[in-house]
Amino acid sequence: MQAADFDFYSSHNQPPVLGDYNSFTSNRILKDAAHAYGADWIHPQAVKFGAAMGSNAMQQAGFLANKHTPVLKTHDRFGNRLDIVEFHPAYHEMMDVSINGGVHAITWTANKYGGYLAHSVLSYLKQQIDEGTSCPLTMTFAVVPSLRINGEIADAWLPLALSDKYDPRHIPWYDKNGLTFGMAITEPQGGSDVRTNTTIAAPAGGGIYYLTGRKWFCSAPMSDAFLVLAQTSGGLSCFLVPRFTPDGIKNKLYFQRLKDKLGNRSNASAEVEFHGAWAQLVGEEGRGVVNIMEMVRHTRLDCAVGSAATMQRALAEAVHHCSYRQAFGATLLNQPLMRNVLADLALESIGATALAMRIAKGFDDALQDEQSAHFIRIATPVAKYWNTKRAVIALGEIIECLGGNGYVEESILPRLYRDVPVNAIWEGSGNVQALDVLRAMQKEPASLTALLQYFQAEKGNHPLLDLHLTKTEKLLTSNPGHLQARQIVTDIALAIQATELIHIAAPPVAELFCQSRLAPDSSAGWGCLPTDNMELLLQTIAYAFQHQ
Repeated sequence: MQAADFDFYSSHNQPPVLGDYNSFTSNRILKDAAHAYGADWIHPQAVKFGAAMGSNAMQQAGFLANKHTPVLKTHDRFGNRLDIVEFHPAYHEMMDVSINGGVHAITWTANKYGGYLAHSVLSYLKQQIDEGTSCPLTMTFAVVPSLRINGEIADAWLPLALSDKYDPRHIPWYDKNGLTFGMAITEPQGGSDVRTNTTIAAPAGGGIYYLTGRKWFCSAPMSDAFLVLAQTSGGLSCFLVPRFTPDGIKNKLYFQRLKDKLGNRSNASAEVEFHGAWAQLVGEEGRGVVNIMEMVRHTRLDCAVGSAATMQRALAEAVHHCSYRQAFGATLLNQPLMRNVLADLALESIGATALAMRIAKGFDDALQDEQSAHFIRIATPVAKYWNTKRAVIALGEIIECLGGNGYVEESILPRLYRDVPVNAIWEGSGNVQALDVLRAMQKEPASLTALLQYFQAEKGNHPLLDLHLTKTEKLLTSNPGHLQARQIVTDIALAIQATELIHIAAPPVAELFCQSRLAPDSSAGWGCLPTDNMELLLQTIAYAFQHQ
């Protein structure tokens, strides 16, 4: 080549952008889980929604909403108090498509078995384009059981909460076409230890109270109402606090600032003060934690789902890149060590997806089966703990698969990497989840019995699984203390993942999972799969993401 022929303006050996693909049909484990767990009826809707979420338009909306972050306007130019948050149009576009698609409501409106699983499938697809807008969607989905505690509240609010219309107008809730919900639980001095909350609620009669205090994190502050914890004479209690009072006046809640967060940046999180804010009691005084936990346990399900989704979206980017990028005479996908790394990451994604969807199935089963309700009492915090932690680790390795191309902001990977820790922190970080499992085992023995029976029924399916189950059962029944809590959760998570993959996944994939995760000499590092079968590795990758 002559110097005069040098091309300064074109790049070669670069992959095309991953866009306009179907994030449902390209993911076999997600399709298999929906089929095996009894929600095949969601397939046509999931295909349509997967095409929307994989489209260039929605991918771009995710980028724009995170680049142009929310802005708090406390006052207008005349000094009148506003307390509104302004979002980029892309935020509203994603909210509109998602609410119209039923992400927040399908569990409660489907009127057939598999509502939770259907929600989890749609939420999984939605989370892949943006974590931030998934926050108000999750809370609007999760608030329903808490609202139902009070029949008067449920009758007034649920029809609009379950609407398929997105209405971002800042007007009284009863004049809107659809609603979203948030929560304000933690305070500066306590965080997860809500017993230290100092916000007080003064009774005004008829279930109405006036709240005074502050909250350190108010999620999705432009929501139409929030669940809030406050102290009463009867103890810590749960309240519904709307943005407007029933007479149409702006309620006395004042946003002090928005959090400048690591990730989840398209979503606003605020510090808020209540100066005698109008509130309605949910349930009874003194049962605030119990009543709001109805919402929290549902949001924990979505944390597990969301982390699995983010992991899968990042994996898709890596597989796509490595299918085109050439190095040392072959595409990266055809380099043995890279294929091993990608297959290992694919197994992590497959296991996380199966675990999340199995928990969703447990929620469905629990509507009719007490044993399933006991099972998910432990399995939900297990899935929340495991998926959210593994996603953080996996994202770091996935970025390496793209090298510098994955490290720059034009790639989606830096945003996904910043986003994943929020699911590990929100609704209780790792220690909170692990100790909650321990607490359930000790205080609700029926949950431990249900888990042990689940394990017992799976004996004989695989020799490595049998050994792992025996070891886990021994640990669970040894009266473990706090220092064993994280090991317990880890062992339970791996047991459920392996069990479910044996039942629903392609047999070679399930076998490789067991060999790489349950064998006594299994490696903690990525790319150490115990096989030199290149075709099996490729099959495993394709099972997680079928490149189109």
